[in-house]
This record gives sequence, C-alpha cells and structure tokens, in this order.
Amino acid sequence: MSDLKVDLSIVTTLYRSSIFIDEFVRRVSAQAEKITPNFEIVFVDDGSPDDSLAKSVNLVLTNPRIKVVELSRNFGHHKAMMTAVEHASGSLIFLIDVDLEEPPELLVEFHQKLISEGWDVVYGYQNKRKGGAFERVSGRIAWILLDSLTPVKIPHNHSTVRLMTRNYAQALIRHKEHKTAIGGLWVQTGFRQIGVGFSKSARDSSSYR
Repeated sequence: MSDLKVDLSIVTTLYRSSIFIDEFVRRVSAQAEKITPNFEIVFVDDGSPDDSLAKSVNLVLTNPRIKVVELSRNFGHHKAMMTAVEHASGSLIFLIDVDLEEPPELLVEFHQKLISEGWDVVYGYQNKRKGGAFERVSGRIAWILLDSLTPVKIPHNHSTVRLMTRNYAQALIRHKEHKTAIGGLWVQTGFRQIGVGFSKSARDSSSYR
C-alpha cells in the first residue's frame, strides 16, 4: 500500500473489540472494494485490556491494507478517534465504530451522496434510539439539557460513522481540545455537512460504553 495512492482510509478504534475485528475487516473491505482497490484500514488500539492489539497486529502479516497504531494507555474514544483520523492517508476518510452497531455497508451509500452532491462530510444519525422506553426518554432529556448548554448545535442522535474529505479531516485534527464533546468539534469545523438516517444493529455487547 505504501507505493500506491490511497483513495480511501477506513479508520476505527479498538477497546474490548477483539470479537468484532475479523467480521469488521471482512464487511468493510467488501464495501471499500466497490469504491476503489486502493484503500487502507487503520486501527487505533486505545489501551484495550483484551487481545485486540495482538489480533489486529497479526492481521497486518496477511493483509497489507491494515495499519495499527498503539496508544500508550487508554485515552478514551475522543482521543483515539482523532488519532485514527490523523494517521489516515486517504483522499476520503471513513470513520466508524468497530463493534458493527453502525453497519459498514453505509460506506457505499455515504460515498455516492458525497460524490454526487459535493458534500465534505456525510454523517450518520439514528432514525430511532435503541433501547427500552426508559433509555430513550432519559437519553432525550439528557440531550435537551446538553443542547441548552452548548453554543454549537450538535445534530440530534448523531453517530460516530461518517465519510469525510481530506480537507475537512485536516481542519478537524487542528483542534487540540481534550475536555469537550467531539460532536461539537465535528460541527464547529464547518464545511458542507449532511446527515443520513440509519438504524443501529442490536448487539449483546459493544466496545465503548
């Protein structure tokens, strides 16, 4: 991959993610192949206590498209995501959680919309929050409180998954704030952004809580 121009970087973070890695690579690679043969997958290990790092490093031996970045300890989802974007080489960057609650199949849909309509960011938002009535209502109340306190208006039910141009990504990683919600940085960075609704898959377990 080092001798080829990278058209697309798929970036994600690892924390208690070992059980998801193989399926993630298979599914996201199948979607990336529909767009370009010149893609990479960047894993950032966020001090995961399981064997996520070892499993991802072993994949590098058989899959030259995979890159692994190891953080010195657990810094949290925000820092790990920003590190993943910073290490991406592609002209387009697809950020997605590894636990497959966000379907990797969104990549092709997001790509078609970004290219055909000239967006800088296509991000996903949940059509309906998952969980029972209490979880949905309490989440809604928390969101109203956060929205009232935040000067930057963050899209409701927005998710991690998003496809970004390199120009946008380079502007995003210039932010050095660590004590803020990354959703605010996504919006504050500007450029042309649009959301696409999707339904999260139900999983018995996930990586970050």
